[in-house]
Amino acid sequence: MKRQSYDGVVLTAPVTVPYVRYSQETAHWWIARALRGALDKAGMSPRELDGFSVSSFTLFPDTPVGLTQHLGLTLRYLDTIPMGGASSVVAARRAARAVQAGDVDVVACVAGDANRIDSFRRLLSSFSRFSMDAAYPYGYGGPNANFALLTDAYMAEYGATREDFGRIAVAQRDNALRNPDALMKKPLTMEQYLSARPVSDPIALFDCVMPCAGAEAFLVMRENEAERRGLPFARLDGTIERHNAFPDDPIQLRGGWAMDADELYEMSGCAPGDIDLMQTYDDYPVISMMQFEDLGFCAKGEGPAFVRGHDLTIEGDFPHNTSGGQLSVGQAGAAGGYLGMVEAIRQVTDEAGPTQVKDAARALVSGFGMINYDRGVCSAAAIISGGNA
Repeated sequence: MKRQSYDGVVLTAPVTVPYVRYSQETAHWWIARALRGALDKAGMSPRELDGFSVSSFTLFPDTPVGLTQHLGLTLRYLDTIPMGGASSVVAARRAARAVQAGDVDVVACVAGDANRIDSFRRLLSSFSRFSMDAAYPYGYGGPNANFALLTDAYMAEYGATREDFGRIAVAQRDNALRNPDALMKKPLTMEQYLSARPVSDPIALFDCVMPCAGAEAFLVMRENEAERRGLPFARLDGTIERHNAFPDDPIQLRGGWAMDADELYEMSGCAPGDIDLMQTYDDYPVISMMQFEDLGFCAKGEGPAFVRGHDLTIEGDFPHNTSGGQLSVGQAGAAGGYLGMVEAIRQVTDEAGPTQVKDAARALVSGFGMINYDRGVCSAAAIISGGNA
């Protein structure tokens, strides 16, 4: 069944609240700053906003409903997307359908999290509770240990080397050096990547994201409203969303993208070769490599050869995670699932400034989230294009 297009609905007003390593501010504060930034960019008052979609790990025990009181919002549409790296795509596609149906006029999609000194300890505790049955008896130590197992299995199955993963991390650091908001400010060489201290074999320091505090946001509205306000905008050409894909696989070496990539390209009216830049969810390099494969840029197992044969930097032949990605910008909790989408909107509207890819008209954004032992439960992807594409 061919799904209805997203014609008439656009993404606009992308905002990043610059990240910091630690913050004593609450998630509410970060989310409020991102929301205010998006509204200001659109020239809107909070009274004009009637839709709100929120992603946050550290908002608990408060809720998005509570946020409406704290922020003085009166809404017709309220959603919470607890899907980690898939959150921005899922938020955008659901908000777009609500606008298209006439249930709401403007939806602010916002993700933000605090990062306090004890946040990582709490993260380990929460992951251990989620994965108690499958992982805790084996000395489970959080996501690093999980993805070490996945990375090791990928290397054994497809012959990938640490240098192959290093090509992703090193290229993203090169991109991040152009991004004034990136937390990683020093160049990264392949030698430094390979000699970094081990974290959980075969994962080492530069395979891991650095937790931080920050927020991201964008608005979803009708195209004629964006034009009326004089806002640059991106069209949502196509999206896919899949949960608990391939449950019989003994370990996850492919994601839900592999089930739905053909539908994504059919709906978007393009092919992988038409994509000008790609933004993947990069909590670890192996996950980005899986997305290259599962979204059709190379065959399964050919990710290592793909990264050996392509330049992933801003000026390269396959620009990837042009902001620097989470590996070099930082992972601001749930905002990590928004980093790629916000950057992609800037890219296709020619607003990316120092990270701008020349002639970028079409971008693919891909997300992955909610692991349980070796399993990624949520995956999603979207193709967006500039208003003049």
